Amino acid sequence: MAPIAIDSQLSQSHAKVTPDVNRFNKEDGRTIDLVLGQFRCLIADLCQQFNGGHPGSAMGMAAIGVALWKYTMKYAPGNPSFFNRDRFVLSNGHTCLFQYTFLHLTGYRAMTMEQLKSYHSARYDSLCPGHPEIEHEGIEVTTGPLGQGIANAVGLAMATRHLAATYNRPGYDLVNNTSWCMIGDACLQEGVALEAIQLAGHWRLGNLVVIYDNNQITCDGSVDMCCSEDVNAKMDACGWHVINVHDGCHDVEGLVKALLQAKASTDKPTFVNVRTVIGVGSKVAGDAKAHGAAYGVEDVRSIKQVFGMDPDEHFVLTDEVYGFFADCKTRGQQLEANWQSLLAAYAKEYPDLHAEFTKRVNGEFTQDWRSIIPPKEDLPTTPTASRKSAGLICNPLAQTLPTFLVGTADLSPSVNMMWKDKVDFQHPDLRTSSGPNGDYTGRYIHWGIREHAMASISNGLAAYGKGTILPVTSTFFMFYLYAAPGIRMGALQHLQQIHIATHDSIGTGEDGPTHQPVELAALYRAMPNLLYIRPCDSEETAGAFIAALEATGTPSLLSLSRQTLTQYPQHSRRDGVCRGAYVFMDEDEPDVTLLGVGAEMCFAVQTRDELARHGVKARIISFPCQRLFQQQSPAYRRQVLGSAPRVVIEAYAVQGWERYADAGYCMASFGKSLPGKDAYTFFGFEATRIAGRVRTWLGEVRGLGAEGLRGDCVDLNQVPEGHH
Repeated sequence: MAPIAIDSQLSQSHAKVTPDVNRFNKEDGRTIDLVLGQFRCLIADLCQQFNGGHPGSAMGMAAIGVALWKYTMKYAPGNPSFFNRDRFVLSNGHTCLFQYTFLHLTGYRAMTMEQLKSYHSARYDSLCPGHPEIEHEGIEVTTGPLGQGIANAVGLAMATRHLAATYNRPGYDLVNNTSWCMIGDACLQEGVALEAIQLAGHWRLGNLVVIYDNNQITCDGSVDMCCSEDVNAKMDACGWHVINVHDGCHDVEGLVKALLQAKASTDKPTFVNVRTVIGVGSKVAGDAKAHGAAYGVEDVRSIKQVFGMDPDEHFVLTDEVYGFFADCKTRGQQLEANWQSLLAAYAKEYPDLHAEFTKRVNGEFTQDWRSIIPPKEDLPTTPTASRKSAGLICNPLAQTLPTFLVGTADLSPSVNMMWKDKVDFQHPDLRTSSGPNGDYTGRYIHWGIREHAMASISNGLAAYGKGTILPVTSTFFMFYLYAAPGIRMGALQHLQQIHIATHDSIGTGEDGPTHQPVELAALYRAMPNLLYIRPCDSEETAGAFIAALEATGTPSLLSLSRQTLTQYPQHSRRDGVCRGAYVFMDEDEPDVTLLGVGAEMCFAVQTRDELARHGVKARIISFPCQRLFQQQSPAYRRQVLGSAPRVVIEAYAVQGWERYADAGYCMASFGKSLPGKDAYTFFGFEATRIAGRVRTWLGEVRGLGAEGLRGDCVDLNQVPEGHH
């Protein structure tokens, strides 16, 4: 067979053209066998030393790794952040030793043999956690929860398509990388994976290649215990090319042919179905026992004998194996040099585009976003739903700043995130029945009814380059329960995103308890490294966007009303939102402090007036974000909270307010299908009733002092009789 190669796509006269990938030669066969044997024995050793880990799939996938890192992928071990590198995602993240070992072999500086040996150790400085983590060189995204990685890979491929369509010009393919994703049988069973697969096929992301480690084993046993679908037919139906490789354990040449064919595809994403044997070479090969446990001393010795290794030697990689990958660094350096030369020529030909592109590569906004946010005097003063307020603030930002990619899970008319003359992100040949079309330059994303994929794919968009793309998602707050696993992974990875959660209370009304979130805020307030912000009016909504844009290493979720809200221009402050809480209405020597939150601020204000009629003095704190408030100095927090008894008024569960409130007037049941105002009335959100309960409670706790109050946080509201 003639050598297999693919020519560089940097086809222009300004830089020396070299192959993106190595050539496969028959003469490599003996060395490849040596690499595969030593690789598999090393995996067995690494798991055995601390008697834990996932050796089976890593061993079975070894030949795939050789085909990828030696022959197919574009990357630069000396500069892991090289912008136009191919992106590799290990969706079956439990096989992380597979990736760590190839990073070591190809010359990533930090991934030393000593670091490989830290897998499953007690070392705090280990770079080899039990699943890949984004903080480490060569790891594009954190994976572990199955299905997340393939969704991330779709986001990475989207980013490439979008940036290429926006900045590439004839002869200047600045952005042309491929996104590669390894998956296993388990990933294909996750719902989020199918959501992402559908979208990738719909958008015809021809720069995405998914490699299926088809070993037909999961933790419980063989896959046919729970799954009997025709995977290839499913992928074909979703709009993917399908390529089969029948001997994925040994046929590196066949794998290289398949991967290069997939890489050359431009019209559809490609699914490479690779048949492998889990734990190949072990006594439990092909069995679920090979999946998630060390093999034991005797079987590790046996594995080494199978592959012609000395069973008494451990962690062996010979010079010949290292030498086989020695050119990867040089190839990466040349690849990066060619790209830098191309970029320099592009700068001369297209200076304005180059300036904008460079800012985005560096994670900078192309303009000062603060100058785009409307000042207070331009915001509404009449009752306005905060979802509409969010549109007044976000839409000019999205219209002006190319960093923004905004989308919705099929709720465009409700979430108010569309701006004038927006262009949809779509395959340019798509012609929809309803009319709106688009192309890859588009920055408005129709996610369909796929909230989980919306959040998880957005993680890939955000991870493409820190600050290069700012994803903005949107749906009803209740449906961010579907998206929660993806949002959690974004928070874990410190990926900046803004999630627009509308219809956020029982004020949503007639859609009833299925659509009225009462418990969800507690989840997002508890989630580390996430800003859950609930503004009470347009000015606070502006503050919420400012806080979200300043939080470059944190996702934010803005909790917004369906119903119109009273505006408080004399009291609300955007800078107060950025501090999490602030004094909204002050009072000398107050008897009680009311914590007003979001859509229920109106009840705090009305209750204050009602209490005053009974001689009870109340001050009000606006409390849009607990996490931002906790980041303030102790002195500021004490000044805002004051010493008077504190009652939070919010139509959510009281849990989570114990640190700040002594009592709550909240929700202890699910909602009810009534018009919004009537729903509030049904659940006791009326000033006279709230004030009456507060007065009674103040009488009960009078004389207890701070020590007697703190930590109880009793709910003063009562579930309506007969309602559960």
